[in-house]
Amino acid sequence: METMRDRFAPVVSRLLDEDPRVAVVLAEIGRDHFVEAERRHPDRVINVGIREQLLIGTGAGLALTGLRPVMHTFASFLVERPFEQVKLDLGHQDVGGVLVSAAASFDWPSGGVTHMAPGDVALLDTLDGWTVHVPGHPDEAETLLRHAVGAGDDRVYVRLSVQSNREALAVDGERFLTVREGRGGVVVAVGPMLDAVLAATDGLDVTVLYATTVRPFDAGALRRAAGAADVADVVIVEPYLAGTSTMAANDALGDLPHRVLGLGVGRRELRRYGQIEEHVAAHGLDSASLRERISGFLRGRARG
Repeated sequence: METMRDRFAPVVSRLLDEDPRVAVVLAEIGRDHFVEAERRHPDRVINVGIREQLLIGTGAGLALTGLRPVMHTFASFLVERPFEQVKLDLGHQDVGGVLVSAAASFDWPSGGVTHMAPGDVALLDTLDGWTVHVPGHPDEAETLLRHAVGAGDDRVYVRLSVQSNREALAVDGERFLTVREGRGGVVVAVGPMLDAVLAATDGLDVTVLYATTVRPFDAGALRRAAGAADVADVVIVEPYLAGTSTMAANDALGDLPHRVLGLGVGRRELRRYGQIEEHVAAHGLDSASLRERISGFLRGRARG
């Protein structure tokens, strides 16, 4: 089955052919997928070796010359390890670029915690001016990659995962999509969590919003959905650190009586490798666990 990362290299290779501003910077990981692109564009496909800080610094330097750099490696090596360079070389210098990650929160369990990054989006939330895309299907990944590369000089993070929904939706890099409507609360499913959320809320009277662009947060869509419900209770199901978007939701609903529950990857480190499915279950992100947690929360409001 094709993954989002499988789609990444062919799409970006085509963008290299189409746009002379596009450049790719790699830190060894993923280099084999760009051999042909490197042959065609040796000056715009750069491998810095296993030096992630240099990966970001090189991308920022290319941006200063007017190029649009796409920087790629595993999320833990792209956001966490070189975070100072992300903050200074890109943010402080106010230059743009596209960070494209792989491995997500626990996509490669046998790699251990060094190859896991459930805190990546929360970490980027400490910086100003980042757009964050979290596709839930390879087709959506292609759309959002093209959107990110074409986004002027913005700073964009595209979070790719091997976890995927069965079908792609028509995402646009901006808005949440309304997938189901109800009156008993709102559930926001982020990226690859949509299928599990739809299964978990089957038969429940709730609105389900689908989010593949989480920063900027679509406050208007959440306000409209919460305002149309009988109660403005919101559950956000994210494939990374639980609670990452609860502040954004609270800010969006500041003048409405509401409650927000953030579900996602827990803070407790799971010290056995296991399989992806076991990590999903351990963090309560399988459909059965989600149904129990969502329905329990939405039943919890006393109605007078």
